Amino acid sequence: MLTYWLLITLMVVGVIGSVVPGIPGSSLILTSMIIWGIMGSSFAAIKIPLVVTIVVLILSIAVDFLAGYLGAKKAGASKWGQIGAILGLILGFFGLLPTLPFGGPLLGILLGPLLGAIIAELIYRRELWPAVKAGVGIIVGSVIGNLIQGVLAIAAVVVFIVTTWPQVYGS
Repeated sequence: MLTYWLLITLMVVGVIGSVVPGIPGSSLILTSMIIWGIMGSSFAAIKIPLVVTIVVLILSIAVDFLAGYLGAKKAGASKWGQIGAILGLILGFFGLLPTLPFGGPLLGILLGPLLGAIIAELIYRRELWPAVKAGVGIIVGSVIGNLIQGVLAIAAVVVFIVTTWPQVYGS
């Protein structure tokens, strides 16, 4: 029973990770379910939540790419803006952005893609307003994608709890 609650806690961290970049998301939920299946010596009992979580993991990856792409496209961002956002995310995560002496990786993850997209678009287009618009579009698309991933992750955890609760606590 303690293991069950520890795995559910790990899944909640996975739900948070689905929304917050830099923390494992759906993969953490899937790993928790696999551990539950191994400990129970039966994957048959968790086949429905396992399938749902695998689908959620695949959908999360697709949503992540699609949301960022659609946000960038809607705002008129070029490939340069998208590449700048990715570089900004990486630099922000590792705290390498010189404009961020505080806040650590979380602030860098939030501001890095925006600054990266704006700087790349400025280099490419040499106009401030289209660069800012493109950067904001990429960020808005990414935020919407993260929220959708969070909803999908919550659904996977709920399916797991609904299908495994009777195993742990009886009908």
